[in-house]
Amino acid sequence: MQFLKWIGIAVATVAALALIAGQFGLLAGTPPDGLGVHQGRLKPPSPNPNSVSSQALLWPDHPQREYAEIAPLALRGDGPASISTLKRLLQAEPGVTIAESRADYLYVRYTSRLMKFVDDVEFWFDPAHAVIQVRSSSRLGRSDFGVNRRRIETLRKKLAAS
Repeated sequence: MQFLKWIGIAVATVAALALIAGQFGLLAGTPPDGLGVHQGRLKPPSPNPNSVSSQALLWPDHPQREYAEIAPLALRGDGPASISTLKRLLQAEPGVTIAESRADYLYVRYTSRLMKFVDDVEFWFDPAHAVIQVRSSSRLGRSDFGVNRRRIETLRKKLAAS
């Protein structure tokens, strides 16, 4: 019984330390290199199952290609109007910071409420395909438990309803 008590204390201590680390920004990770549009492509998906990309199929040998694949967002009007609508929708969401905004590109950071994890999300109006390409990726962790996919699918519904 004493052993279980010590295990409980250890688990509670680790949880408290993780919460404190999150509050001090120690779980935010570092901004990734290579964001933006390069030769008509957003950055590839993460090598771990913690990101989604509407361009995942452009990397045939990528280890998370199937997991990361998600449909691009449909336009609501033209490209700049769609990006503007996305920006308006995102500004209303808690934990979202607009990091870069242009007529054809939007980069936002999602910060989780409790642990302060940061996810990087990009939207790009792809004129060649008349869609909004999207990439959403966690900075830290091996798995995102489907958070990035749910985020984009929820945003897809909001965009269609706007």
